[in-house]
Amino acid sequence: MLIDDAYRYIELRRSLGFKLCKTADHLASFAEYAASVGDVHVRSDTALAWAAAKSSTQDSYYRRLQELAVFARFLRAEDAGHEVPQHRLFYRSRSRPAPYIFSQGEVERMLMSARELRATRLNPLKPLTFEMLFGLLAATGLRISEALKLRLEDVLADGVLHIRATKFNKNRLVPLHPSVLARLEAYLRVRERYYGVLEGHLFLTECGRPLPWGTARAAFHTVLRTAGVAVDRPRRPRMHDLRHTFATRVLEQCAAGREEVARDFVALSTYLGHGHIRHTYWYLEAVPELMGDIAAAAEMLTLGRCA
Repeated sequence: MLIDDAYRYIELRRSLGFKLCKTADHLASFAEYAASVGDVHVRSDTALAWAAAKSSTQDSYYRRLQELAVFARFLRAEDAGHEVPQHRLFYRSRSRPAPYIFSQGEVERMLMSARELRATRLNPLKPLTFEMLFGLLAATGLRISEALKLRLEDVLADGVLHIRATKFNKNRLVPLHPSVLARLEAYLRVRERYYGVLEGHLFLTECGRPLPWGTARAAFHTVLRTAGVAVDRPRRPRMHDLRHTFATRVLEQCAAGREEVARDFVALSTYLGHGHIRHTYWYLEAVPELMGDIAAAAEMLTLGRCA
């Protein structure tokens, strides 16, 4: 039965560290659909019909077929009766929105605006909390989800953050610059005095609960407005753009030598927790200034070889 094969496949992939929450639901749905039409093997026609019935967009149609194709290749290694859907025929390239790269002055104004957020009787730590949160994002390139999940025990000795179960179900260590560590330690001392606990999440609401993403987003937009950052843009910067800014500034400082560039890219990819180094290379094409710098460096290398 295909449903048994689906459970077996998902269990194997999860043992390798993949979550596959949506994929598990999709494969179970397909197995049920295939059984309803009498299929005991993966059939391309059935796969196409199921994906069309379950998908609301071209992108979701392609993703479902892609998941089925991987599943079918797994089964076909054991039984050649399974067919692999030609999902690549339905692929449509998507352009990622260009990130907003903050200037140093804009980041400083934003942190000052966060510091000036109105504290309340119930939440006197509000200004300090958001100044620390946005400052940490700008100084480390953490994803906002990673920062909000941080717990006190994740702040390790010698100024290292332990980032647990990230986007790709990985753990990693993120060392902090001494200046960032000093601000974090100052924040933790105030947090301890106010909440009186030495455990729990790093960033809390006035009720002592983990800070929600929506609350952080609302504060971020307030800070953007009061700091006068990108006020005329139809698309406002996102908290995630602080991560883009961090990566861009790091790449701007890369050495020009071939070996040094490769080393810096691998180090940055690891620091950011990218699942594949191609996600790090994306910053080169996303930021025109970096493309110009890389082109100039490549020209210098070429001229040096020809000399």
